Amino acid sequence: MKPINVGLLGLGTVGGGTLTVLRRNASEITRRAGREIRVTMAAVRDLEKARKLAGNELEIVTDPFEVVNNPDIDIVVELIGGYTLSKELVLKAIANGKHVVTANKALLALHGNEIFKAAQDKGVMVAFEAAVAGGIPIIKALREGLTANRIEWIAGIINGTTNFILSEMRDKGLSFDTVLKQAQELGYAEADPTFDIEGIDAAHKLMIMSAIGFGIPMQFDKAYTEGISKLTREDIQYAEELGYRIKLLGITKRTPNGIELRVHPTLIPTKRLIANVEGVMNAVLVKGDAVGATMYYGRGAGAEPTASAVVADLVDVTRMHTADPEHRVPHLAFQPDALSDTPILPISEVRTSYYLRMRAFDKPGVLADLTRILADLEISIDAMIQKEPSEGEEQVNIIMLTHETVEKNIDQAIAKIEALSTIAGKVTRIRLEELEK
Repeated sequence: MKPINVGLLGLGTVGGGTLTVLRRNASEITRRAGREIRVTMAAVRDLEKARKLAGNELEIVTDPFEVVNNPDIDIVVELIGGYTLSKELVLKAIANGKHVVTANKALLALHGNEIFKAAQDKGVMVAFEAAVAGGIPIIKALREGLTANRIEWIAGIINGTTNFILSEMRDKGLSFDTVLKQAQELGYAEADPTFDIEGIDAAHKLMIMSAIGFGIPMQFDKAYTEGISKLTREDIQYAEELGYRIKLLGITKRTPNGIELRVHPTLIPTKRLIANVEGVMNAVLVKGDAVGATMYYGRGAGAEPTASAVVADLVDVTRMHTADPEHRVPHLAFQPDALSDTPILPISEVRTSYYLRMRAFDKPGVLADLTRILADLEISIDAMIQKEPSEGEEQVNIIMLTHETVEKNIDQAIAKIEALSTIAGKVTRIRLEELEK
């Protein structure tokens, strides 16, 4: 049978890894796919570097449109990132009747609706396993493995950079700025780390999982994102004392009022498996009504882990290449005309528990004022610690854990607490998830 010809857009870390894996495991992949998958063309910025990596076995060009317009290319693999040129290239490839494999989570989170509609109209596939959690096959699990289930919630550590930073802060008692610098020196964090540390990268991935899990269109602008740059060693230490770890978590839940879609630092009980995921590793918990909670763990980035997902998509597309489009797995797991208009809830309507830390003057009546404010807003306290003041200090740290409540109630409580004359400065608020229901 005629080989499937693949064109790569980008031959950097993931592109090079994809080429390496395809070549090394060629016979295994051919046996699984039913025909040879062969990279015949690549578009790159640096011709000399690419030729050293690829040898003379494929055509290398600098204009990516030469790849998407080449009539001999069956599948275009987009690995250049961003969402302007990449969007143009993907839509052009689709218009030319080519299948697309992409690792670009930002592109799909922002423009997935348009891209999937174009692919459906043209009868081609867009595969994107590598866009979320690197080599972990979480998209396959959500789209196919758990298709019998009504997904209740998804919670994931889906950014390795932030997980490395939090692990180092906890293990070594270092400050955020110190560990961020280390992460940059080790190549885990970019020179501009904003997308990672402010939760934007995780939110892109969460949006994709939420759309598949609940059968909703992409709505990235409605995702709540909060990063880790304001976390302190103090809060990580207090969380440990209370039996919790702090992780940057992407959480999406089905509720009676709508869907929660949020990325933020989260206290998780240390006894949960996901709380013990350290360093640059990723993990995703999925709760289905039939199967219960399932967890997926592995490397979320890197040349070959991500290439593993890219090649898996190439095999899937090759297997289904000649299949009737009506019998392929839908892009977002649900049939395109059956997507739901369930609203995404604003963060003010989210229900969860909270960690609150405040600096208070060591005077009688402070705790009574705090408990009264919380009681008036129907917020119950689960645990409370008052730290002894250091010698010569007039202020103490008070830490409270609340039971579940609505975020807007906590907002009101914090405003009233900060207005007390006995409270110094701002209240630190970190959300808390038990991840067991």
